[in-house]
Amino acid sequence: MKIQIINGPNINLLGKREPSIYGKVAFEDYLAELRLRYVGVDICYYQSNAEGDLIDKIQEIGFAVDGIILNAGAYTHTSIALQDAIRSVVAPVIEVHISNVHSRESFRHISMIACACKGVICGFGLNSYRLALEALTGK
Repeated sequence: MKIQIINGPNINLLGKREPSIYGKVAFEDYLAELRLRYVGVDICYYQSNAEGDLIDKIQEIGFAVDGIILNAGAYTHTSIALQDAIRSVVAPVIEVHISNVHSRESFRHISMIACACKGVICGFGLNSYRLALEALTGK
């Protein structure tokens, strides 16, 4: 099984950026833990701060992987183009957020991509990715 994790803007700063909201662990460190836990799953990782790059990645792998875990960051709340990209591929996409976006600023309560995703997981810290992985792998 092959799962692609795609992270959007500012996720590259995990461990440094607002640790009270996003925690103190760099994503690469958490990713290593996920790969150890799910040895039989090929977990690929991609991060970009650019919306077009995220769309290109979804289109590139969206017909070749078994699922996509997408944290689109702030683009979640603004990007109909990402929604269209998700709808254009066959791989199921799970939207994830580290924080509980519904307990934050009101503009974060609206997702432009959720309607195109298989599901949404938020508020469980980095474990939101593990929960999405479990949903996609059935484990």
